Amino acid sequence: MIQAAKIGYECPVILSLQYMKNSGFPLLILLFAGLAFSSCSKSDTNRCASIQTMAPTDEVARLQSDLNTQGIHATNDSRGFYYIITRTGNEAKKPSPCSQVRVSYTLRLMNGTQLEAANNQSFLLSNLITGWQEGLPLIGEGGYITLFIPPSLAYGSNGSGSVPPSTNLMFQIELVAIE
Repeated sequence: MIQAAKIGYECPVILSLQYMKNSGFPLLILLFAGLAFSSCSKSDTNRCASIQTMAPTDEVARLQSDLNTQGIHATNDSRGFYYIITRTGNEAKKPSPCSQVRVSYTLRLMNGTQLEAANNQSFLLSNLITGWQEGLPLIGEGGYITLFIPPSLAYGSNGSGSVPPSTNLMFQIELVAIE
């Protein structure tokens, strides 16, 4: 999808407008432009609204048990995940749900088994798991956080790739930049 400039609407039709302009159909451009923007809605940007998903209490209890077993003392967020902020980063430059973020991270199971790691990866925060969308804004650019995330705020009962279903996860994340 192409994002329409300055107004924050997403419209797949914009690409067609550019093609028509280059193909010599100037009268149809106005008609198509009207159609394009009338098919866009401000609700498309709701995916960038602040998320307030709450993990079920049984998942939170299981995550707390895993943390206790590992001897990890983390801060409990009311939404059901836990975190440890190692470096707060730039307090004036925190990501919003619609931020493009560049991060370095490691994903581990709660027993310490590493599942994946990456450096300087760029993502749109709203496209990531709920636990990241809720947890990453706790730090600023240059910050470092460890998130302990229950399944409902991660990959749920289906899992994903190397992540088993219904699994508590630990992400060690450095917020390299907000782009």
